Amino acid sequence: MKLRILLLACVIASPASAAVTKLTLEKSSPMAGGYELLEGHFSGALDPANAHNAVINDIKLAPRNAAGKVEYSATFAIARPTGALSGVLVYDVSNRGRGAAAAIGGGHINVLSGWQGDLDDRPGVFQRIDLPAAPVNGPAYVRFMDVPAGTTTMPVKGGPQGNYGGRTFEVATADGAKLYTGVSDDRPREQKEVPHSDWAFADCRSTPFPGKPDLTKLCVKGGFDPKLAYTLAFMAKNPKLFAIGLAATRDLVAFLRYDASSANPLAGKVHWTIGRGVSQSGNYLRSFIHLGFNAGEDGRIVFDGLNPIVGPRMLSINYRFATPGGLTWLYETGTEGPNWWSTYDDVARGQGKHSLLDRCLKDRTCPKIAEIMGSTEFWDLRASHDYVGTDARADIPLPANVRRYYNAGAPHNGGRGGFDHLTPATQACVLSSNPNPASDTNRAVFAALGDWVTKGTDPPPSIYPTLASGGLITPAVYDKAFPKIAGVPRPAYSPTYQYDLGKSFDDVDLTGAITMVPPRILKEIPQLVPRADADGNELDGIRSPLITAPLGTYVGWNVFADGFQTGRFCNNIGGYIPFAATKVERLAKGDPRPSLEERYSSHAAYVAKVKAQADSLVTKRYMLAEDAARIIRDADAAKAP
Repeated sequence: MKLRILLLACVIASPASAAVTKLTLEKSSPMAGGYELLEGHFSGALDPANAHNAVINDIKLAPRNAAGKVEYSATFAIARPTGALSGVLVYDVSNRGRGAAAAIGGGHINVLSGWQGDLDDRPGVFQRIDLPAAPVNGPAYVRFMDVPAGTTTMPVKGGPQGNYGGRTFEVATADGAKLYTGVSDDRPREQKEVPHSDWAFADCRSTPFPGKPDLTKLCVKGGFDPKLAYTLAFMAKNPKLFAIGLAATRDLVAFLRYDASSANPLAGKVHWTIGRGVSQSGNYLRSFIHLGFNAGEDGRIVFDGLNPIVGPRMLSINYRFATPGGLTWLYETGTEGPNWWSTYDDVARGQGKHSLLDRCLKDRTCPKIAEIMGSTEFWDLRASHDYVGTDARADIPLPANVRRYYNAGAPHNGGRGGFDHLTPATQACVLSSNPNPASDTNRAVFAALGDWVTKGTDPPPSIYPTLASGGLITPAVYDKAFPKIAGVPRPAYSPTYQYDLGKSFDDVDLTGAITMVPPRILKEIPQLVPRADADGNELDGIRSPLITAPLGTYVGWNVFADGFQTGRFCNNIGGYIPFAATKVERLAKGDPRPSLEERYSSHAAYVAKVKAQADSLVTKRYMLAEDAARIIRDADAAKAP
């Protein structure tokens, strides 16, 4: 009976917030840990004339309701404590629709909601958003790589990248479309146009080429060649307004924080708000701040604190035919514009002086920010520009409201941890995946951010490699110094290109429309990477007990073993190169790195080294005491060294 009354109240109550027009609670269920889970939908209506909405690309072209507002609808999930509340709402940005609200403890409320509008309908996607589309046509492009031999037909939404959200592009017309092939992404300027007689918008799976006409499919005469990458440029239609997803997050969090009506299940319970996002979701938070969404439609602050984790770029979300589910392949956007927190003059690209905080400084809505990165963010995700800009000549200082924590030698959001000497081989990459963990840092930093937001307690000092200290070097210098180990590939990184995306594209804000398809490469932008010791292990930042008492070399890079990208940077799992067990073994293998028996006199000596580093990290507040105790137990129980 109680649930039925609550459902009715949530549906018929009129929220005080102008942006959220309705919140409907559809399911309530108990959770372990003294929490209850609330799930449902919320709807919003945006005023295109409001200054805080005007940045949304194409909002003036979007369909409007009778009141002249642009509508959307999204899912939400709230994990609410049944006991005492801390007053803190933690909004976890869903990564490609994945993730569920959790009992995060401490009396904190946990909230997730839909924001990404290009998700395929597949299992595991829990958070969704329904967005309007603009009735307009424009250029678009998609790529296809590693298409299996014998494949004649692919969906126009794209190849492997489509698994991360894909492309919602609808082909407007076949007129003017072009198909290009390339033999290597290391030589992107060598692409060749495929004659129109050798491909078609068609389905050739059951009908020989030129197949059955179909604007949703691409058919290649004789089938796709796995040794080639294909880029299709065409005229698309009806782009969704993906940046409304940013407004949806803003509106929901502001509603749950400020709305005092009976429609709000958290009315009066939220005093502080913290946004947290990992990888794509960390990029989302950077765009959220940069585009001014930390101010609600009424100008009030949305998030008091932000915790972007391994998200060093902005999200491709606010231009016509954007790709918020994109990655870092050739022609993917996200590194354009400022990716730095303090004002920096981007002379190298001719963009002038900007920072991610320009809008929130103007609105006086800048939050406290604690960002976390690791090695892979340099090797694949272009973090170098966050640290030293696009000329790589000097460190960009951090403003007073930002702290930066760098996990030395950690892969993308860290490895699985533990103290196994040997780890399983990976399927696509040459090296085993890097087990060096980051989760311990994540927990300690988040706890410190919470105290910073709610109590004003200063967090631990920023710790990361800098150019001034010699902690950042060129990839060429790194490669020269990296140990030469028989059977181990040389380091590989993803280059940064400055693209010509057309005169209608705003590089600073990543807004407007891309009219140069595929994009034209203007030049490569220099990047730096963290230095390493003689073993190849990084020296600067937060050094986990595992990398301080290493069982091998832990790197942020790896290389593809085969396929179109053979020898190029592979995934974001990093790499691990175990030490030989004995001196005899390493000499036989041609390994210059000292073996385990040469490094550690006994297992007890090894555990003592692990304990010393864990205790040091706790003292410096880069690790929680309970995590240190667990790590020491794990090291003691391990079989190696």
